[in-house]
Amino acid sequence: MFAAGLAASLDRIGQIQAHLPASLGMLMAVVGIGAALVPGVWQIARPISTMAHEGAHATMGSAVGRKITKMEFAFDGTGATEHAGDTATLVRLPVTFIGYLGPSAFGIGAAELIRAGHIVAVLWIGLLCLLPVLYLARKSVGIVMVIAASVLLLVLLGAGSIDTQVVTAYAVAWFLLASGVRSVLDDGKAAGDARTLREMTGISRAFWPVLWLAGSVIALIFGATLLV
Repeated sequence: MFAAGLAASLDRIGQIQAHLPASLGMLMAVVGIGAALVPGVWQIARPISTMAHEGAHATMGSAVGRKITKMEFAFDGTGATEHAGDTATLVRLPVTFIGYLGPSAFGIGAAELIRAGHIVAVLWIGLLCLLPVLYLARKSVGIVMVIAASVLLLVLLGAGSIDTQVVTAYAVAWFLLASGVRSVLDDGKAAGDARTLREMTGISRAFWPVLWLAGSVIALIFGATLLV
């Protein structure tokens, strides 16, 4: 039964799913944004945003030719990505900068898929993205959070109804878009990435959160236009 559910869900990747009614779509917006705003819920959901953050570092690092050697996740919701290769600032700078825009970027990607009607594909791509994270974080104590997220997605895809999958995809997209803003506001110039960028460029740590906040707010607004 579970295998049949997975097969059916896999077939839906190339199919078009109906968008949620406006009222239910707005409810998912409240759920997704609320998960990024309500303190207790945010502490539980934050690791998802952190995985997107570290995934952005890894994706950009691979794109510019750096070798991604390790990921670490802590139970407080923080994380780190280690990479090696060319030490030139022009190579390292985009890798360091992109992290705080990661959740927003993945949120835009999810919103674009939803707009196009490939809604279940959002969940499958999310599961696919977690596979390299599982490998890179295999020695981290926080690997249990990555495993938990992967198992939850797998169960949802194998046992959840199509309606449940569609609703979840909407909520995930909204959460990623909102969590990008929340993370920047929480960490600000105290962010480790801001410190590293100052060391590389000499530009004040306070400068970088302004760029991240602008980018994440723009992404949230743009993503909202795709989802409503």
